[in-house]
Amino acid sequence: MTTIGIVRHGITEWNLLGIAQGSSNIPLNKTGKEQALALSDRLAVEEEWDLIIASDLERARETAEIIGAKLGLPISHFDTRLREMNGGEIEGTTEEERLEKWGADWRSLDLGMETREAVAERATAALQDIVKDFPGKRVLVVSHGGLIGLTLKSLMPEQFKKTLLDNTSITILKNLEGAWQCPLYNCTRHLEGKVFAQ
Repeated sequence: MTTIGIVRHGITEWNLLGIAQGSSNIPLNKTGKEQALALSDRLAVEEEWDLIIASDLERARETAEIIGAKLGLPISHFDTRLREMNGGEIEGTTEEERLEKWGADWRSLDLGMETREAVAERATAALQDIVKDFPGKRVLVVSHGGLIGLTLKSLMPEQFKKTLLDNTSITILKNLEGAWQCPLYNCTRHLEGKVFAQ
C-alpha cells in the first residue's frame, strides 16, 4: 500500500487579501512559514515519511522545504503537474474587481482559465505516477487547495461532493491495488491553539 499525505501550502498575502493566485508565483508570508513549521513539528513526531514531492510554485516549494528541513527529508522533485489551476486573466484580482471588470457572470466568460477537468486529470496522473514509482512508500505531496479539492472529487466522487482545504492542512490518501481511500481529510490539528504573526 502506498500512502500519500497531501499538504496545502502555508498562507500568503494574496490568500489574506482574497486575490486569485492560480499559477502566479507568490511566496509565503510570515504566518505561512510559521504554519509550515507547526505542521513539520507534528509530522516529525507522529509518523515517518520517505520523501517529499511538491509543486514548483514558490509557496508550495517553501512549504516543502520547511517540512523537509525539519524531517531531514530530501525533496525528491518538483512536479509542474501539481501546480494550482491556471487562472488566466483572473489571476491577481479580487472577486470585487472581477465583478466590476466582467460582471456577475464572469465565470461563464472565456478568460483563459484552465478547466477543472484538465486540473484533475494532470493531478491524478501525478498521483498515479507516485504509486507506480514509489510502491509501498509514504510520500508527502505539497500542492494547492484548488488542485487538491478537484483531485479528491475526481478520485472519490461519492465521498467528496464539496471540498474546502485550509492552509497547511494534511489529507491522507492510501492506494491499495489501485483503489483509493481517504482516512484523513483537511486536518489542521497542528494549528490549534497557536497564535501566529500577522
